[in-house]
Amino acid sequence: MDILLQGSTIGIISSLVIGLLLGGSLVAIVYQMIARAKSKTFEHDLQRQLDGAEREAENILKSARIDAAAEAIKKKEEFTNQANKTRAELHEAEMRLSKREDSVERQTEMIQQREQTLKKQQQDSDRRLHNINLKEKQLSMLMAQQKNQLLKITAMDIAEAKDLLLKCLEDECEHEMSALIQRKVEEAVETANEKSREVISSAIQRYAAEQTCEVTVSTVEIPNDDMKGRIIGREGRNIRAFEKATGVDVIVDDTPGMIVVSGFSPVRREVARLSMERLIQDGRIHPSRIEELVAQTKKDVNSKLLQLGKDAAVETNVRGLNNKVLSLIGALSYRTSYGQNVLRHSVEVAFLSQVMAEELGLDGTIARRAGLLHDIGKAIDHDVEGSHPVIGANYLKRFNESPVVLNAVLGHHGDIPADNPYTPLVAASDAVSASRPGARRETLERYIKRLEKLEEIAGSFKGVENAYAIQAGREIRVIVNAEQVDDEAAMKVARDIAKKVENEMTYPGEIQVTLLREVRCVEYAK
Repeated sequence: MDILLQGSTIGIISSLVIGLLLGGSLVAIVYQMIARAKSKTFEHDLQRQLDGAEREAENILKSARIDAAAEAIKKKEEFTNQANKTRAELHEAEMRLSKREDSVERQTEMIQQREQTLKKQQQDSDRRLHNINLKEKQLSMLMAQQKNQLLKITAMDIAEAKDLLLKCLEDECEHEMSALIQRKVEEAVETANEKSREVISSAIQRYAAEQTCEVTVSTVEIPNDDMKGRIIGREGRNIRAFEKATGVDVIVDDTPGMIVVSGFSPVRREVARLSMERLIQDGRIHPSRIEELVAQTKKDVNSKLLQLGKDAAVETNVRGLNNKVLSLIGALSYRTSYGQNVLRHSVEVAFLSQVMAEELGLDGTIARRAGLLHDIGKAIDHDVEGSHPVIGANYLKRFNESPVVLNAVLGHHGDIPADNPYTPLVAASDAVSASRPGARRETLERYIKRLEKLEEIAGSFKGVENAYAIQAGREIRVIVNAEQVDDEAAMKVARDIAKKVENEMTYPGEIQVTLLREVRCVEYAK
């Protein structure tokens, strides 16, 4: 029984083992089939991807070839354009070089011709120099022979003969010079007098402005002596404060109802006069009130000066002036020259210069501007050292004024030579405006000194016997000795007197020098 059981058990186990082996084989076969199927699917997918990649690569290559071809065409066009441009530049450079070569060849030919000409001239010069040297030797020999003969004839030594010869040459040259001066002056006078009279008379007629002599007296009227005492103040503190604030001197004398304001600057004097009038009207007179009122008056006067300058610029149609320059022009309204208001004088000179310039075919605008600004230095000559032409020109340089105007301002009194035609026009207009009847006046003392100075200058020349200043000093008549001064020398003496008067004297207008030379022959019949 046990053996049967063991046999059946072994059979079952064997069957199980065989079943397991068969199942494992079947599983292996199935796995292999699955693996083969997956491998085929993978290979199919891989082949499909490879085919797609190949097609995409072909497309990319085609696109790249197309882009490369387009880029190549573009580069080729750019290269072609650049090559054409370079060819054109090279051609142009070649043309320029060709022209330069032609020019160089022409210049070379010209230089060669000049060298030949210079060589010929050098040869001619050497030949002439040789001839001149020979002639100089001959001349020296002749002069030596003549000198020896003259010394024998005259019994004079060399020094005496030389002095005599130099004196003769000097007398002859002076005589010829006087004759030449007289002839040239007469020719110039004949050609210039008519034109100058025409221009000046036309200018005066076209600008016929009224001109009166102004008298500037800075005086202030006061109502009573009590007000005079208040102006002086306790121990003079009010008047000292006023003089300190205004920069002027206040003269309080015994004249009833009057106070005199004295100062070199006309603008300061005007500020002081107005301040004093306002103090009298206000009635409150003490140092602090004086300083406050003077400061306000200065502002008002400065505004008035600027407005006066603007009015003058508008009247003369002069544009582009700085406000500082306009203020100085306005300040000329408070300045007088021999009693003539300088602002009105400047306006008149501006119009006269314009008329003269237009008569001569010049620019009237430039002449008018130079005429208006010619005396601007007089507005500050009390504060700055120097003559008013120099002061005015230096001041206008700060505002970039044109060289023509600067030369006219600096040279309208003949201090420097004129470098343009407008300077003498301004000088002539200045003289016309100053010498008009009633335009200027001067004190008796200055008048007498000017006449004495004129006669003194004329009498300082050799051959002058008498000199008389006439026509209020506008003419000097000189009587010379006819034996010492001949007709030719008389013109030179008159010219020298006029030059010395110009250099040593200051006067309005012009002074005429008339020289008289008279020969009287007296005989008696018996």
